[in-house]
Amino acid sequence: MDLELLNINFAKCIKGWHLINSSVINETIWEDINVIIFNSIGIKIYSKSDGSHLSGMDIDSSFGRISNKSAKYSKNKKSISISSYRLTTVCSDNNCGNIIDIINEINKRKNYDYYSLMVRDENNDNIEYNWFMIPSNYLILEPNSYEWKPIISKKGKKIDKQIGWTTNEINGSKMSIYFNMSSQLWIYINITDEIKKFIIATINIINKPKYNYIELYEKLGDRI
Repeated sequence: MDLELLNINFAKCIKGWHLINSSVINETIWEDINVIIFNSIGIKIYSKSDGSHLSGMDIDSSFGRISNKSAKYSKNKKSISISSYRLTTVCSDNNCGNIIDIINEINKRKNYDYYSLMVRDENNDNIEYNWFMIPSNYLILEPNSYEWKPIISKKGKKIDKQIGWTTNEINGSKMSIYFNMSSQLWIYINITDEIKKFIIATINIINKPKYNYIELYEKLGDRI
């Protein structure tokens, strides 16, 4: 992968988006932009999900299979959280399940090689975007790296019932599942120096679009 060209075209795509859009780049938009950048540096695209909400791979390419995610940094850029699979088939309010089946279900759905993460830091009109490319088998992204335990709700001194699952922390990162959130898997990533090594592109922009869609059409519409 030509990282220099990737950074150049990453910057062009992000600036291009914000020429006419003030909304931040979310997962669906990021998938499309990721494809444009890959194509621009000679990476072949075999298929893409086109924004579907199905679990697993979003882009299949000659570089590898990709799951696209977006997130916003916490204060001081110390952590991010990303949502993943809904696991109602193996755990829920009605059936808490067991952690062996839950881990097996998570691993069964992991049909991709990399998480392609678009992470942003917003400060008024200024946005910094960081592109992380993290191997899907990286330690903190593997459910069997952790020790899992039930989350028990409490009312005063009375123990009520199990409402989900959570893990210990590994270098400040962990995983959780809450039954009242469709048993969705959440991954909390602590932004350590080790994690920062997976940043492959970054850009700072001022989020003040220069054109609206009418103005864009008037400039370029004859070419459609």
